[in-house]
Amino acid sequence: MKKELYNEQLRVKTQTMNEKILDFNKYFIDKVLKAEGEIDFETRLKLETAVRNLNDNDILALWQKFVESKDEISAQKNVQNLLEILATKIKVT
Repeated sequence: MKKELYNEQLRVKTQTMNEKILDFNKYFIDKVLKAEGEIDFETRLKLETAVRNLNDNDILALWQKFVESKDEISAQKNVQNLLEILATKIKVT
């Protein structure tokens, strides 16, 4: 019974994390990758909050690299790395 409870808790935790990652991913694509101009402060703040709410140091580190990109080429590379890690963090339950 304990094992079943533990497995169910783990499944719920994984599903919650997956949903957070997918929500962030969708918002990022809609508001950053499809943007036709400058990203407004409110959007940047919402993205930053969403990344921090994932509680994942790997994702946060890549997000910070992306945000600190000095030019378009490094930003493109950093966003590729960010999207790749987001995809790899999604787990099948």
